[in-house]
Amino acid sequence: MISDAKKEEIRDAADIVDVVSDYVKLKRSGSGFTGLCPYHNEKSPSFHVSPRLGIFKCFGCGESGDVFKFIMDQGGLNFNEALRTLADRFGVYLPQEQSSYEEQVIEQEKEGILHALKFAGVFFYRSLIELDEAHKARSYLEQRGYGGDIIKQFGLGYAPTSGQALIDAAQLAGIDPLYLSGGDLVKQRTDSEGMYDTFRGRLMFPIFNPTGKVIAFAGRVLGNEKIAKYINSSQTKVYNKSEVVYGVNFSKNQIRKNKEMILVEGYTDVISLHQHGIDNVVASSGTALTPGQLGTLHRFGDTLTMIYDSDAAGQNAMKKGILLALEEGLEVKLLELPDGEDPDSFVKQFGKDSFDDFKHKNSQDFVDFLIAKAATEGRLEAPISLAKVINELIEAVAHIPDTIQRQIYIQHLHQKTQKYRKGTDHELFQELDRILRHRAAQKERVQQRERNQKSVNRYGFNGVNSQLVRTSPEVLGYEHSIHNSENEMRFSALDDMHVKGDRLGTMSNKKVSKPHYEKELIRIMISFGQEMVGYVGTLANEKLFEDKELRLFYLDIIERYKAEQSFGVEHYSKQQSPYPELVGDIFLEIHTASTRHHEKTGVEFKKDKDPYRSVKGCLKALEINYFRRKRAELAEQFKSADSSIKKEIVALQSEIQKKITDREQRDSEELYPDPVSKKVENQSPKKFHYVMKKDRKKSK
Repeated sequence: MISDAKKEEIRDAADIVDVVSDYVKLKRSGSGFTGLCPYHNEKSPSFHVSPRLGIFKCFGCGESGDVFKFIMDQGGLNFNEALRTLADRFGVYLPQEQSSYEEQVIEQEKEGILHALKFAGVFFYRSLIELDEAHKARSYLEQRGYGGDIIKQFGLGYAPTSGQALIDAAQLAGIDPLYLSGGDLVKQRTDSEGMYDTFRGRLMFPIFNPTGKVIAFAGRVLGNEKIAKYINSSQTKVYNKSEVVYGVNFSKNQIRKNKEMILVEGYTDVISLHQHGIDNVVASSGTALTPGQLGTLHRFGDTLTMIYDSDAAGQNAMKKGILLALEEGLEVKLLELPDGEDPDSFVKQFGKDSFDDFKHKNSQDFVDFLIAKAATEGRLEAPISLAKVINELIEAVAHIPDTIQRQIYIQHLHQKTQKYRKGTDHELFQELDRILRHRAAQKERVQQRERNQKSVNRYGFNGVNSQLVRTSPEVLGYEHSIHNSENEMRFSALDDMHVKGDRLGTMSNKKVSKPHYEKELIRIMISFGQEMVGYVGTLANEKLFEDKELRLFYLDIIERYKAEQSFGVEHYSKQQSPYPELVGDIFLEIHTASTRHHEKTGVEFKKDKDPYRSVKGCLKALEINYFRRKRAELAEQFKSADSSIKKEIVALQSEIQKKITDREQRDSEELYPDPVSKKVENQSPKKFHYVMKKDRKKSK
């Protein structure tokens, strides 16, 4: 493990402006820099870099973070890779990691396997270029129109037929056979001692991770033998099939720029499209599409265009892929090429411009595509088959995590099928709601039963099978516990009933704006230090926070306050994600706003004239939003509750509404007490009396 001290040394040495400038043309603006955001396409610069804080923030898409996050995002690196990249760049010496013996052994083994795989990649490439027996492979590549540059770029190679060639070459190079075995490059013989090459007489396709390291291979047969057309490396300690996407190392930058990735079936499709200048294309690595692979792609783009073969296997794989991609939160488009064409043949025959034009005109969202397919198959005529098609599409829509997107797709589905079903969209929304409820019920049934039992035991509902608790002050709200040494609040049993996991219709993959009053409360706590944190801690509880990251931020501040540790901007800017991003989101916003105000008016913008009053306003908004959320949850429970407990729900809703109304109507100064220091100040016997000049002279 790299020590915290060494991480800080790297952070201090790494100039965030210098790093960002590799990707963004920056222009000085006040004490910081601005430029066009590398995370999304824009024409007016909204991307800000603060060298003083060592963080960046885009006010267009909301991305923010420190130098580590930036290089991880733009380079597709994990945290340790980002550390080492920056250390190399800025001349920070990294000693051998002080880790446990077991960790050192595992890391050493992985490094050895990666070295063996890299050696194998070079060996296969040279075999393709140099060996006479590789003429079939060279002829195959020539027929496909692959020149030397594209062969070298993708590291294509040839595995000799002997079954010993790689082992012998590796032995001469001093590579441990255990590393060859660990990379699935060789296998143990069953009939005798020794090993043999895994790949023999095949065209070789190296598979790279996002950073460009060889982690596996796929081998294609060259003759007409009745054996598997492709064989792929097995799962290893450096190769997780379910997360690796072929070609992502070559495509990630273009995907990030376009916000779109094209998914094809074959390795040669990827290579051919790249050769013709279509660079945002990838393929699943010899496996059915998985959630892990889609998660990898989602790091770089939001739109997935799928091009699958028209045979039964391709269509089945496509349908499964659609559901997984929708669940990942990707925008899914489908493209069907003309009969007899695949991406490889199409782009070779018609070229890049024709491919781009055809894709632009013929790509369809999944609803349009599947309805068109069903119409072609005659499935929209008979009532039973029509109902089945519509139900399948609603099931697909239900996989989308974003509420608004689900609503739009249901309305779109209604428009597309209205001429067949002659109904309204009400029935479609009802079916969607039924599916969502059924899924949520399946997921939550056991956990909800356990939480209900806890609530029953806690509040004494012996013999009452209820999802609710009695309406008491402790149940309905919370009490300020200023005299509580732990600065805690007794919160409502509503929190015990709160459904964990995804709430219906609230989850989205897109960046959601964090509540301003939650960010403002964190900002004031950090800005005004110990006394302010102590004051807020007597009045607030983490359960009030709607945003999970800000909730954790608040808890961390409180814990550091109790431990008498620092919790300033400098501290959190140097922590791991999500703290640098949150600092950028919270502090760069106010800094930039005040700078713009000063530049426009010449008047300095003073936001914190009375920080305690500001805090009270935030607390008021925090509580109101908290009770509104609880009210909404009760409304959801009411829909499926037994008639015997609906009265209790109504009573509880009424009490919650009273609390909301009370807080809305009362001034925050009335709702919350002044801090002790302010009370003492107000009670001071020393008072200032202004004496006019005349009176002063008289007194003399």
